[in-house]
Amino acid sequence: MKDPRHGTDLPETRGTIADAIYITLIRILAGLLIIVLCAWMLLGCIDMIRTLGMAFGGSWAAAAEHTIIDALIMLALLEVIRTLQAYLKLGRVRVTFILDTALVVLIGELMGLWFREYAPEKVLLGLGVIVTLVVLRLVTARFSPEVVAVGSEPETRPVTLQTPATAMDDGGAEREAVSD
Repeated sequence: MKDPRHGTDLPETRGTIADAIYITLIRILAGLLIIVLCAWMLLGCIDMIRTLGMAFGGSWAAAAEHTIIDALIMLALLEVIRTLQAYLKLGRVRVTFILDTALVVLIGELMGLWFREYAPEKVLLGLGVIVTLVVLRLVTARFSPEVVAVGSEPETRPVTLQTPATAMDDGGAEREAVSD
């Protein structure tokens, strides 16, 4: 890269340092977000236990509704945390994790409608989106580049470069190549 003021080459260290700072900052923020989400889940569990106490007071249906919705929110949070952990581990987010999170949230929203008055159009729209996401999830699982065939073991034998003088037999042992 050229310095526009002097016409000289700029050192590439500036970009490397900025990249390292950016990656470190993103990892710190993602880690803090995981901690905040875990704390939110802990508070949600405490609230669910408190709501369980209300069930014995006579309002069982309301407590059950509250508990089911809270449990579905917890599942959605677990999916978000799983996505963040995958990002920290892989450095990217897999599409399947995003689809799983969206499915959990939408199914939770649809089950939340069970306890409220709802318009049939809203339910049909939610079901249509869920079916579309399920189809996308199946397609991404089927055509993922990381899928290993079911029942087969991954290749464990090291790949070696074969020269004309030597070749590998089926057992992995070297043998002399036969020339014509």
